[in-house]
Amino acid sequence: MGSIAEIQGLYKSFPPSSQSSLTDITAMIPQGKMVGLVGPDGAGKTTLIRLMGALLKPTGGSIKIEGKDTVKDSEEIHSLTGYMPQKFGLYDELTVLQNLTLYFDLQGVEKDTKEKLFAKLFHFTRLEPFKDRLARDLSGGMKQKLGLACALIKKPKLLLLDEPSVGVDPVSRRELWKMVHELMEEGISVIWSTAYLDEAEKCDIILLMNEGKLLFFGEPKDLLSKVSHRSLLSKQLPEGRRAFLKQIAAETQVLDAVIQGKEIRVVLDQGIDASEWILGQKTIVFETTPPRLEDAFIDILGGVPKHESEFARLRPPSELLSTFTQPLIEIENLTKKFKEFTAVDSISCQIKKGEVFGLLGPNGAGKSTTFKMLCGLLTPTSGKATVLGVDLRKSPAAVRQHIGYMAQKFSLYGNMSVLQNLEFFAGIYDLQGKEKKKAIDEMIEIFFLRPYLDTSADLLPLGFKQRLSLACATIHSPDILFLDEPTSGVDPLMRREFWNHINTLVQQGVTVMITTHFMDEAEYCDRIALIYQGKMIHIDSPDNLKKGNETLEEAFIRLIEEYDHV
Repeated sequence: MGSIAEIQGLYKSFPPSSQSSLTDITAMIPQGKMVGLVGPDGAGKTTLIRLMGALLKPTGGSIKIEGKDTVKDSEEIHSLTGYMPQKFGLYDELTVLQNLTLYFDLQGVEKDTKEKLFAKLFHFTRLEPFKDRLARDLSGGMKQKLGLACALIKKPKLLLLDEPSVGVDPVSRRELWKMVHELMEEGISVIWSTAYLDEAEKCDIILLMNEGKLLFFGEPKDLLSKVSHRSLLSKQLPEGRRAFLKQIAAETQVLDAVIQGKEIRVVLDQGIDASEWILGQKTIVFETTPPRLEDAFIDILGGVPKHESEFARLRPPSELLSTFTQPLIEIENLTKKFKEFTAVDSISCQIKKGEVFGLLGPNGAGKSTTFKMLCGLLTPTSGKATVLGVDLRKSPAAVRQHIGYMAQKFSLYGNMSVLQNLEFFAGIYDLQGKEKKKAIDEMIEIFFLRPYLDTSADLLPLGFKQRLSLACATIHSPDILFLDEPTSGVDPLMRREFWNHINTLVQQGVTVMITTHFMDEAEYCDRIALIYQGKMIHIDSPDNLKKGNETLEEAFIRLIEEYDHV
């Protein structure tokens, strides 16, 4: 089989900086294959995709698509490629049909093909029932489907998808994946950029990048073989998995250690005899387990940096939490209606001190609405919610000082600097004088923000935006932390750093409620409530939600499908 694209000695730098965004990239992209473009935040994935789509010119080297040069033959390249950017340019005030019509007109497709083409795209994306809905009112999954439809108006030879599944729930992600495979059956080649390593594992070829350099190009099985017999899973783990995680992660022979349900997953350094290491563990029993692509990814990046969260040193446990014995959050038949639409329907549960409680569900299930009610930002239509013993309908202001909230959409002020954001949020939480200065200094140290203090929040790399957002949510030492999709789109190293902080806070008694579409992240939860169509349809530990050898994502999809068929 031939190649659809040839990349030779590719360089790209952006003035005035002399630092290259891409350095000496060479690869042959095979025809009719799914190529996973994988790498940490800032690795150069978006730059490479835009170069392949002739939207940028290389500083050096070349890219050819079906023999056409992206610089000399840019117009022909635009006809050969379809491009779906990370933040797709849908027009919120236009309907689904109007957005499609606009892109149809912009691409100069023959007018007499419009009706037949739109019928095909609506059938393919299953958006026909929503064609008159405004784009702003679509769920995350629907927006991605519409973006894909717009990229397919001119049937491309090469489809360039820049992180199409970021912020999309597992059901919608599976639908997107199925749609793209149908396109491949029609002869379309696909570049799929992703931060989800489980997605990359399903690709035919992986192109792994870091800091603008190509680290690996080949089949997933060849990358997985590099960590064969070095991936381990604990068995018979005693109580206190977070304390054991910290202990294991600190060992010099360990490259990576993460919580996986009630167990701990470990990747050993190269050259370490796994059997000898296992024998050396006195309190935990480990067995080898099949490697995951994320194991190999962490290995090729040299492992996770070994440092404890400074929360442990700088932030002592709350005096309030040391005396509080009842559940921190109690929810009874909590309901929220917007006119005729019921967003949250009679949810009930209790959440105890020091628990990580996950709210999982498809886009639009009611998770963010539940969060906003529990934070006192929305008033329930009916039902009752108490936080730290206070009824939110009667005294929401009384608990706000004890709550930290990290919103799904980056909620900082983009035109303000890092330091200005920290000062602003410290003021919101009524920190003053020496207490305010001390809190800001602590956040700068905990989240390594000092080099960026004068940088506007909008100009930060994604990982540092998430650091700053978490810093602003915790600057006042909250007793309860609400995290709404906190690590969406960040790379595995940044995700581990994030959870290093969270696990430290939890060990100090802080209660965490989290929504996420990243199922490996959901494994950190003590319990998970599965929310669907505004209802809580299941609540249990991650392991108890699974059947047999299911992944949590497979369990998520199965439970929703079972509910639909009841």
